[in-house]
Amino acid sequence: MPSKELSESQIKHVLQGISIPPQPQIMVDLQMEQVMPDPDIGRIAQLISKDVGLAGTILKIVNSPFFGLSNKITSVEQAVNLLSFNSVINIVNGLTIRSEMSDADIVALNRFWDSANDISMVSATIAKEIGYKNHDEAYLLGLFHNCGIPLMMKRFGVEEYSKTMTEAYSSNSERIIDIENEKYSTNHAVVGYYTAKAWNMPIHLCSAIAEHHNLKQLFHDKYSTDNEKKNLISILKLADYICSGSKVIGDQKVDFEWERYGESILEHVGLGAYDIEDMAARFNEMGISVNDALIE
Repeated sequence: MPSKELSESQIKHVLQGISIPPQPQIMVDLQMEQVMPDPDIGRIAQLISKDVGLAGTILKIVNSPFFGLSNKITSVEQAVNLLSFNSVINIVNGLTIRSEMSDADIVALNRFWDSANDISMVSATIAKEIGYKNHDEAYLLGLFHNCGIPLMMKRFGVEEYSKTMTEAYSSNSERIIDIENEKYSTNHAVVGYYTAKAWNMPIHLCSAIAEHHNLKQLFHDKYSTDNEKKNLISILKLADYICSGSKVIGDQKVDFEWERYGESILEHVGLGAYDIEDMAARFNEMGISVNDALIE
């Protein structure tokens, strides 16, 4: 996250002509309901049901093996009643970000969007299993951490930017974003920060998005004291490794970022190699695409 608030002209310079999409109206309406002293479940279900595609997809997700429900849910109100309010909002966020941030070329990147959904669900599960109380925030970070990538693609071209990310993920640079900074004078983490901020995400999540590739500072700096950010990014990076994010985004079988910091991340969350393999096997059974090396 920037160390100080930038002026509007400075932000425009940082974003290099990248247009941040406005927050979808349904998210605005749901957030307004969220801050009410007693949120109305019926009102929430009504808002979601106005969009037939959104309502249908929420039911599809809720009835997926990931949630492991014994009975099929047939109405949006049932889904909202069964799940936590934050979980419902997070699902809506995940579905709306795709349509609000993309053009025809970006929509075609199904693998990217599927990976974001997988990482978010795996992040939430890991958070629960290690006793991290804000598993909804882990889910949200999983969804939004790479939200700057489609906007970078839209600005610089899908083919060109994809080549840049392949170069970045195959490089031995300290940070993946260094290659982007050299070429574009900005990077997907910075763009993601301003997008999340514009969409009224909690500021500590915006900060985690901005710094999710600054792992040396978090894990190898003796003076790193932001434990909350460290927790969230540790969960994200473990989920990203399990879901083989480096292969999806950077076309690389080897996750060099994980090789450099994985041991420190596992130490922080109190897990070992066997725990990861066990998680990967379970996620694989749920239909989530996982790192081949963890289930061989």
